[in-house]
Parts: sequence; structure tokens; C-alpha cells
Amino acid sequence: MRGYLQLRASEVLPHDGLALEVPSDRSVNGTESIMIRRGRLVLSGDASSRLSIYAQLELAGSTGSGDFAAQTRDLYADLSFDAKKDFRLRLGQSKVPYGFVNLQSSQNRAPLERPEGINSAVEGERDIGAFFMWAPAAKRAMFREITTLGLKGTGDYGVLAIGAYSGQGLNRPDQNGDPHVVARLTQPIKLASGQFAELAVQAYKGNFVSTTQAIAAGTGGANITPAIRPRGVADERVGVTAVWYPQPFGVEAEWNVGRGPALSADSRNIESASLRGGYVQLNYRHKRANATTVMFPFTRWNYYDGGRKFARNAPMTKVNEMDFGLEFSPWADAEFTAVFTRTIERTRTSAYPYAATKDANRIGLQVQWNF
Repeated sequence: MRGYLQLRASEVLPHDGLALEVPSDRSVNGTESIMIRRGRLVLSGDASSRLSIYAQLELAGSTGSGDFAAQTRDLYADLSFDAKKDFRLRLGQSKVPYGFVNLQSSQNRAPLERPEGINSAVEGERDIGAFFMWAPAAKRAMFREITTLGLKGTGDYGVLAIGAYSGQGLNRPDQNGDPHVVARLTQPIKLASGQFAELAVQAYKGNFVSTTQAIAAGTGGANITPAIRPRGVADERVGVTAVWYPQPFGVEAEWNVGRGPALSADSRNIESASLRGGYVQLNYRHKRANATTVMFPFTRWNYYDGGRKFARNAPMTKVNEMDFGLEFSPWADAEFTAVFTRTIERTRTSAYPYAATKDANRIGLQVQWNF
């Protein structure tokens, strides 16, 4: 049994134009002061020599309703085909193997939220499915060593992962009976110097059914509710990952392209449109020998241009931001993070006409405790 809790506060600095809206971070809100962003409890273990179980509960925060709630984040079992557990089948609700930053736990990630360029593929990172994973013993040992050294890796999701999943997202029922399919190939590397690196390629394909709502046409006009084909529209991406782990300098970069649900220019239909996005993050990890204190300054560029399929009406979205932050861990069970974010452009996706906020700045503060 283990878990963590994140307390967060954000302040948007005065600026001209529309109020800033960040869908993944409700603390960016004029009515919020201090909020519990995540409260997680994990129960995991080996039920037998071949069966491992994992359950993660969300005890607060991110339902979007403003109320405290409990929900299932993960609930799955790994069935190993061999005694060494090189080959395994994961069944249940779990993270979809697409994107390094999506697989990386929020407990380990330095920036406060995941970048839309990658996270827009699977908001919530999880879905119900079946995933086959393979990793030889040597590579699994590398994943463990990266985690043990505190280098902010993903953990072991296999060198090769292929599978099928519902495709509609975390705690959402399927809408078309057609699963998405996904594949990811990653290669962790350890140089003679002890430096770790990782390269990966991933892709998924399916049809997604976006939810719709009426759009007010204004005085004298009739409201419009965008139409979408009953079985959804094409949703597919391919992405690449490159990570040079912070020992002490690090670089993390991902980029993906594809097409997915997006509101048409006349607002009458949700169609499959092209998309692109990703991020580049620079890190530095400072830890004195024989000390637990860790300093982790970082900067990240986050970019996305495409439809936000998980939002009502799947509006076209543009995100272009820079983060400058510092994570400070005086002890292993406590972390303090401060981030300054420069928003060059960010589309408001909660309501029509889906206008953009430009030239806005905000400060985010977070305290995390782990057990």
C-alpha cells in the first residue's frame, strides 16, 4: 500500500483579454484558493506467482464538478506467461501505452500537468483494455534502476506493448463498439558511463465519438448542434520520444502527428482533422552525495494544434506555453514545486466561440507528500 497527495494553488497575473482556462488544472480559476489536485491510494501485490494485481483510487479533486469524490483510476491484473515475467497480459483499466509523459506518474513528473501535445491523445491517460507487454530481464532491470535512482522514468510498461482499448477515455463507456488499437516500442539504454537514455515510437488508431451540445447562434439565429457520425470519426496518431535522463543534465522530448475529431469551421459537423503537437523539456537534477535533498529545476515548451476530442463539440485548440519551474525535495516523502508559466496562446474550450487567451502569465505552487 502506498500513495500521495498534492495540494495546489495558482495565481493568474493581471493581463488584457479573456480569462485563462486550463482544463487539466482547476486551480487556475479566480474562485479557487488551495485545492487538493490529486489524492491517490494504491494497493498492489502478487496474488500468485503468475498473477499481479494493481488498484489505484482517486480520493479527491479532478472530477471537474468542484466536489470531493472517489473514482477508480487503475484496476487491472498482469497475467505472466513465464516464470521470469518477461511476457505478460494486462487486463482491466490501466494507462494506455502511448507517450512517455502519459506513462510517467504524476507523483514523479516535475511540471504540474502533462502537456496537451501528447496528453490530448488520452486525457486521463487510462482506458479499459487488454495489453500484451514484453521486456527481457535486462531491460526490466534498467526500468527498475531508473526508478530507484529517482530519474523520473515511467516504470516498466514493456519494451514492446500492443493492445486494444475502449477508446473513449477514463471511466467513460464505449460509444461505438469498435476498440482502438495501440502499439509502442521503447528502448532504454545504459551507457558505459552509467548514463541512461530512452528512445520510443508509438501509434494508435480507432474511431472516436465526441459529445456534442447546442451552440448559440446569437440574436435572431437558430442554435446549432454539431453532427457526428454514430460510430465516430477517425482518430489516429503516431509519435516519437527521446529522453536523456537527468544525470545531472537531462532532455525530454516528444512529438506526434495525426488526425482526430474536430469541430468544422461552420460549426455544423465534427470531422476528422489534422493535428500536431508535443513538448521539449530541459532538466537538471542536483543531489549531494549521502543526502536526501534533491533540487530539480526545469523548463518546458508545450505546443498543440488540433481538436480537443474529449471536450464537448471537440473544438479546435491551440496551446503554446513555456514553463519555468523548480522542484525541491528536502526529504523523500515531501516535495515543493513552484512554476511560472508564460501562455503565448491557449484556446478556451469550455464554451463557444472557443476564443483564445493570449499573453497571460500564471504562478503555480504545489506541495506533495508521499507514503
